[in-house]
Amino acid sequence: MTRSVYVTGIDRGDGRQVVELGVMELLTRQVDRVGVFRPLVHDGPDRLFELLRARYRLAQDPATVYGMGYEEASALQAEQGTDELVSVLVDRFHRVARDYDVVLVLGTDFADTQLPDELSLNARLANEFGASVIPVVGGRRQSAQSVLAETRNAYRAYDGLGCDVLAMVTNRVAREMRDEIAGHLADRLPVPCWVVPDEPALSAPTVAQIAQVLDGKVLLGDDAGLARDVLDFVFGGAMLPNLLKALTPGCMVITPGDRADLVVGSLAAHSAGTPPIAGVLLTLNEEPGEEILTLAARLAPGTPVISVTGNSFPTAERLFSLEGKLNAATPRKAETALGLFERYVDTADLSKRVSAPSTDRVTPMMFEHKLLEQARSDKRRVVLPEGTEERVLHAAEVLLRRGVCDLTLLGPQDAIRKKAADLGIDLGDSLLIDPATSELRDAFAEKYAQLRAHKGVTVELAYDVVSDVNYFGTLMVQEGLADGMVSGSVHSTAATIRPAFEIIKTKPEASIVSSVFFMCLADKVLVYGDCAVNPDPDAEQLADIAVQSATTAAQFGVEPRIAMLSYSTGTSGSGADVDKVREATELVRLRRPDLMIEGPIQYDAAVEPSVAATKLPGSQVAGQATVLIFPDLNTGNNTYKAVQRSAGAIAVGPVLQGLRKPVNDLSRGALVQDIVNTVAITAIQAQAQSPAR
Repeated sequence: MTRSVYVTGIDRGDGRQVVELGVMELLTRQVDRVGVFRPLVHDGPDRLFELLRARYRLAQDPATVYGMGYEEASALQAEQGTDELVSVLVDRFHRVARDYDVVLVLGTDFADTQLPDELSLNARLANEFGASVIPVVGGRRQSAQSVLAETRNAYRAYDGLGCDVLAMVTNRVAREMRDEIAGHLADRLPVPCWVVPDEPALSAPTVAQIAQVLDGKVLLGDDAGLARDVLDFVFGGAMLPNLLKALTPGCMVITPGDRADLVVGSLAAHSAGTPPIAGVLLTLNEEPGEEILTLAARLAPGTPVISVTGNSFPTAERLFSLEGKLNAATPRKAETALGLFERYVDTADLSKRVSAPSTDRVTPMMFEHKLLEQARSDKRRVVLPEGTEERVLHAAEVLLRRGVCDLTLLGPQDAIRKKAADLGIDLGDSLLIDPATSELRDAFAEKYAQLRAHKGVTVELAYDVVSDVNYFGTLMVQEGLADGMVSGSVHSTAATIRPAFEIIKTKPEASIVSSVFFMCLADKVLVYGDCAVNPDPDAEQLADIAVQSATTAAQFGVEPRIAMLSYSTGTSGSGADVDKVREATELVRLRRPDLMIEGPIQYDAAVEPSVAATKLPGSQVAGQATVLIFPDLNTGNNTYKAVQRSAGAIAVGPVLQGLRKPVNDLSRGALVQDIVNTVAITAIQAQAQSPAR
C-alpha cells in the first residue's frame, strides 16, 4: 500500500508551507516517486505545488493533483452530504496513489472555505486515505500559554478523531519564546512536538511582489534585485542625513518621486553597504530625470527603483497588509524555509516515523540531498577564494540558508559586500578576508618560504605569492583555519590545485593525487576515476587510483565494486595497455583483498548484466560495477563527458583524493548547484579526515 503523509492545521496563518516543503524534502531523500495531492483547492494558481514541481522536478500531471474546488465541494456537501464528498475525494486520491511510492497530502487551508467543521473533514480524509497526520499549529502573535493550549488541543482533536498522528509542529512562535514553549511541550505529548520560530524573511514580500501588487513601473533593477526580500519600510520625508540614520538592512525606501536627493542618497548608502537596502519605491507617479536615473544605475547596479501612482499614505496601507509567499519565483525563500525546518525539526526522527518504502534506486536528487544532510551533520568551515564571483556568492547563500557549513570568502572585503548587496545576498556571519591586507599574510609568507625553501623561495618572494587567493586559501586549510577549500569557477585547474600540491601534499599512503566524478544517472550513482588529473598513470599509479576511488565511493554511500576498464575483457586481449590494467588489478588485490575488483573489463561488461553474463559469468563485479577506473585521462575525460551529455547524467566533481586535507576544483562553467554540491563534498571529506567536533 502506498504510504501517505497528511499535513494539516487548525486555522489559517499557520505557515504550514514550511512544513509541507520540509516533509517533501525528506520524502524525496528516501524514494524517487513522490506524488502530491491537495483534496480541495481555491481558484487561481497553486503557488506551493508550482514550487514543489519546479524544485523537485515532479513529472506529475497537475490535473491529478487536485480533488476539487472549494465551491464545488461546498455545493456537493450541501446537496449530497459529507459522505459523498469524502467518497469522491478518496477515489481521486487513489488515482494518484497507485502511481507513486508515497504521497504528500496538503490539507485544507481554513481560509474562506465555507466548509463546516473543517478540522473534522481533514481528519476523516486522512483516515480514509490511510495517511499519517502532521498537524501544524500557528503561534504568531500569541502568548506562550495560548500556544501551549492550542498545541495540546490540536493533538487531542486529531487523535480523538482516530488519526495516526506522527508528530506535531508548532510554527511561527516568537523567537524569544521558542525555547520556553519547546521545553514545556517536550514531555506533555505522546508524540514529538517541534517548535519552529517565526522568520521575518519568509513573510517578507519580495520587491517583485510589491511591484506587482501596486502595479508599479520598474524604472531600474534586474531579476536578482527584484527577488530581494523587503524586511522593513522606511518613509522618506525628512532631510537626507535623518533618512540615512533610519535605514535598516533589507528595507525599502518609500519617497515621493521628486526627492532626487533621497533616491541618490539611499542608493549611495546601499553601494557602501551601510546598509544594503532592498530598493526604492517612488510615489505620486513622479519619476526622476534621466540624469538621476543614470547616476542611480551606476551607484547601485541591479537595485530596483519602482514608480507607483498613489501617494505615500495609501501605498503604506497596502504594503503593511502584504505578506510574502513561498512559490516557484522565490527560490531563496525556499532555501530559508528548508534551513529553518532542518534546524528546528529532528529530521532523522521524522524520517523514521514517515518510513517511506525503501528503494535501491538512487536518483541525482536523492544523492544531492544526502550530500547536504551529511555535511550538515558535523559542520565544517570551507574557504572560497573567489569571493567576488556571482555564482560563488549565490552558492554561499544557499549553503548558509541550509546550514550546510561555515564559510570564509576571500577577496577585497568592500568588493565582496558590494557585490553581495547588489545581488541581495545576506552572507550572515561568514568571514571575509582580503589576503592583500590580512594580518595573516606575514605568517603565511614565512610558512610558505619554509615549505619551499628547497626551491629557493625567500620570505620576500613568498610574501607576494601568498597574496594570491588560492595560495592564501590553501594555507588557511594547512594551518587549520579552514577545513577545506573550493575554487576554480574563474581559475584554471592548475591555479587551483598547484598550491595544494606544494603546501598540503599527499597522504602517506597515497603515491599520487587523483580525482573522481560522481556520475548521477537516472537510477544510480557511479564513480569514475581518474578523469581530470593524471594523463597516463602507470600500473602502480592506476592501482592507487582504484584504491583511493573505492575509499571515496564508500565515504559517500556507494558500495565499491571496482571495474578496471580496458578495450578487452578477462584474458581475451593482450598488449601493453591491457597488460598495464591487468597488473594494476593484481596490485589492488594484493593491497586490498577486501575490495571487489574485476579487470581488465570492457565498459559494457562492467555495467550491463546481460553482457556480463556472457563475458564474465559468476563475477561479483561484472554487470554491477559502481567504481569505474579508466586506463588514462583521454579515455576517462571523454567518457564522462559523453555520458553526461548523451545520458543526461549529472556529473559532480572532479573530487580530488589523496591530499592530506581536502581541496577541490570547479569547472569554470560550474552552475550554482555544482558549487553547492562540491562544497558539501569538501565538508564531508573534512569530516572524514579529522575527529568530530
